Amino acid sequence: MKKIIAIVAGGDSSEHDVSLRSAEGIDSFLDKEKYEVYTVEIQGMTWEAHLKDGRRAAVDRGDFSFADGDRRIRPDFAYITIHGTPGENGILQGYFDLIRLPYSTSDVLVEAMTFNKFTLNQYLKGFGVAVSESLLVRKGFEHLVTDAEIVEKIGLPCFVKPNEGGSSFGVTKVKEANGIRPAILKAMHESDEVMVESFLDGTEISCGCYKTRTKEVVLPITEVVSRNEFFDYNAKYNGQVQEITPARLKPETAERVSLVTSAIYDILGCSGIIRVDYIITHGTDKDGKESEKINMLEINTTPGMTATSFIPQQVRAAGMDMKDVLTDIIEDKLS
Repeated sequence: MKKIIAIVAGGDSSEHDVSLRSAEGIDSFLDKEKYEVYTVEIQGMTWEAHLKDGRRAAVDRGDFSFADGDRRIRPDFAYITIHGTPGENGILQGYFDLIRLPYSTSDVLVEAMTFNKFTLNQYLKGFGVAVSESLLVRKGFEHLVTDAEIVEKIGLPCFVKPNEGGSSFGVTKVKEANGIRPAILKAMHESDEVMVESFLDGTEISCGCYKTRTKEVVLPITEVVSRNEFFDYNAKYNGQVQEITPARLKPETAERVSLVTSAIYDILGCSGIIRVDYIITHGTDKDGKESEKINMLEINTTPGMTATSFIPQQVRAAGMDMKDVLTDIIEDKLS
């Protein structure tokens, strides 16, 4: 009998609709000869399975089951593609652990840590991963740091972004000190914690990776050339960006990025597909020779999965098929 896969999408963040588009992509990629596929949409306390005839069925949160006609369906596997809470911060992973349902992503700790940008940066710094200078501002405690102190520590321009969140909602590139407070307020519409991060001028890239018991795959790197001030929502989802896969990097630089990506995957103990975003900055070493620094920006543990998203692009560039990649991940978790 076919295994039943639930693509879990939606969520409670501004990325709800983006997540549903990723679910459509995953549904198109999955091997229908091997799997019976349903999408389960979550929003608040409303959990509904999308049935084949267009109807929806309420999901029993006691065991994640639902009725499809006379059948009671309990999925064998959850493919989580929620961008934001509760699918990218460990909450949903904890629920699936409790009901003993295998899922596609990393575990609770890894998800919670990678979702919290400031915590992730401080943790990985201890392993020698280069990150930008940053500080944290919490809602209700904004007065504890002044604009002058932020400029002194972080510099201008800087980025102000929700500390917990995906995509680019609530992100502002601030060029003048009088723009810091409005940017913090904007970011706090998305998260109770805001990270202020120094601006890095360089080449933005992204690298996907997944590992199973039998293989390690680091995908070709994508170079991101945004027409906007930075890789914002319109650049990501409305085509205002040039994405070049494989990236225009020197072979030795590409190799270093791949090694760093693989190492980060292992340091954190990730599972499933992740995507690590970087900025490569250029400078000179102590001998005056040109040098490159690979700075990690963030880690996405439920990356976009539409046909034009980075991961499918990178899989195609590697000469692989998304159907096989998703089968690798699912079967590794089910075995």
